[in-house]
Amino acid sequence: MKKRKALALLSGGLDSTLAVKMMLDMGIDVEALNFTSPFCTCTGKNRGCKSEAMRVAEEFNIPIKVIHKGLDYLEIVRNPVHGYGKGVNPCVDCRIYLLRKAKEYMAECGADFIITGEVLGQRPMSQKRDSLRIIERESGLEGLLLRPLSAQHFDPTIPEKEGWVDRDKLLAIKGRSRKELFDLAEEIDVKNYPCPAGGCLLTELSFVPKMQDLFDHSDELDPRDFRLLKLGRHLRVGERTKVIIGRDESDNNLLENARHEGEAAITWMDGNTPIGVITGRQDQEAIQLAARLLLRYTRAEKDADCRISVRQGNTEQVVTVRNNLDEEAVKAYVISL
Repeated sequence: MKKRKALALLSGGLDSTLAVKMMLDMGIDVEALNFTSPFCTCTGKNRGCKSEAMRVAEEFNIPIKVIHKGLDYLEIVRNPVHGYGKGVNPCVDCRIYLLRKAKEYMAECGADFIITGEVLGQRPMSQKRDSLRIIERESGLEGLLLRPLSAQHFDPTIPEKEGWVDRDKLLAIKGRSRKELFDLAEEIDVKNYPCPAGGCLLTELSFVPKMQDLFDHSDELDPRDFRLLKLGRHLRVGERTKVIIGRDESDNNLLENARHEGEAAITWMDGNTPIGVITGRQDQEAIQLAARLLLRYTRAEKDADCRISVRQGNTEQVVTVRNNLDEEAVKAYVISL
């Protein structure tokens, strides 16, 4: 019998790693597909979701393809067909998006079906039974989407009916408890999973104002701007202008490196200072206001006239502004503290 191949959505977290290992143990060839997002919370200095997926693929000796969620994904976040969760998380639409992309790649890589690490009832929006049915139907994968960890709770898929996988070896895990998953990891020798539950900034209520502000004040969506939402303090200084002020040296370095050509970087010249990067339209009125707001996060003397360095491209100018905005005045511009 022809050896069958599964295409796995692999985040690098525990659930998807277990699903891949189950298929490999059944003798199924597996190729992994990983999606990067500006909104993943499983990030650290050296180990984000992408690097974990790469590590798992290397450990299991399977090929992996990384796809970056682009502008088409951001438009889905802005206008989801199936609505948001508690934040601005379009979880159902997001899964449909991922699986449609996977279906396209399935034909390219020669896979026979797709597997995911989804667990019935684990996530409140996208892993309810009705939601899972909608996701399967609207992604165009009816019968070809296998969820090994919860398969016994669903009707048999084509891989099961055709005998490509042994249904008796598939599981019936459900609910939010992760104990069965941890036990399974120990049983099938899956170790070193730093991000077992995953996470998405779009589910966090504190992230909603920054997302909504960006949607409301952007002529065109730019994935870079969404990545910057994780950094610093965001203050709206004009209809199409924002200043992002670093919280620490790491923020400062990342903001500097992410700056587009022509965007101004501002610093206080006479003391320790965060960097402020002005995004959007660059006019002198906005730069002056951004400079005054920057001083609120320095130790500049109140009501003092302060010199601010403004760097744009290969040019630098010095503007002098007065440090006279009090805390209440600054709050009027703050999108996120």
